Amino acid sequence: MTDLYPAADDREILRQAAAAHTAAARDVEAFLRRLPEVPDPADITEYANLLTREAQTLGDREAAADATGLTVGSLESDHG
Repeated sequence: MTDLYPAADDREILRQAAAAHTAAARDVEAFLRRLPEVPDPADITEYANLLTREAQTLGDREAAADATGLTVGSLESDHG
């Protein structure tokens, strides 16, 4: 039987993961643009939640890149 809705290939999953990470980073930027001079506890909580989401989507993007064979070694410099 033919699958009417074939699974997305690894490249499409990577594109979707990259888009999700971009959206999460934009949400952090939007938050920082409207952040008051003196953040209150709700602002700190929202920021923590946004950072958690951004980190998760980054991890998802990296995992998707690995699945497509786009594994990159450390980008850290040995200079220090």
